[in-house]
Amino acid sequence: MENASTPLAQVRQNIAKAAKIARRAEGDIALIAVSKKHPAAAIETLLAEGQRIFGENRVQEAQEKWPALREAYPDAELHLIGQLQSNKADDAVELFDCIHSLDRESLLKALAKAMDKADKRVPCFVQVNIGGEDQKGGVAIGDLPEFLAKVEEAKIPLAGLMCIPPSDIEPAPFFAFLGKLADKNNLTGLSMGMSSDFETAIMLGATHIRVGTALFGERE
Repeated sequence: MENASTPLAQVRQNIAKAAKIARRAEGDIALIAVSKKHPAAAIETLLAEGQRIFGENRVQEAQEKWPALREAYPDAELHLIGQLQSNKADDAVELFDCIHSLDRESLLKALAKAMDKADKRVPCFVQVNIGGEDQKGGVAIGDLPEFLAKVEEAKIPLAGLMCIPPSDIEPAPFFAFLGKLADKNNLTGLSMGMSSDFETAIMLGATHIRVGTALFGERE
């Protein structure tokens, strides 16, 4: 029996409630447990409870923690959710099952080369700069169709679109807009929503939610 008092059980209950209100199947929503800056012991607690998809921000941190964890839990999936440097493309392709932060042409070329070299195709979400913020990564909205065409030309599997809305602003309009952009470009995957707003994201079509604090507590 799943212990309803655990953070994972609580998050799963909240996912189920939001999916029901939105008339969506709970199984269509992937929960990514964001384990960045959390030790392997904390990750093992969630693995033992049945969680299988995890998100890390940095290649180097994932390389330190995950080989042993994957040996113990070979069915675990690892997603890269942080910005990726082009010079880490080879390592990212080797280590991760999905990349959520494809956001510029130099990275696109590096990933395509790394995937060809490894003879492995890793699905990627294209990150959209949904709020037009200078300090954030992401493809500009106006450049999206052209960029998506280049991703397809490079034979990189397109998982969908990802966004991080501006902080301290109601996220719903940004989630809704990402959904419209996905529809316009015939994409179904939507990586959006974090601990504070994943229920809203689910209502607006999120297929992948990235939840850290609600599962692990505050990072040190």
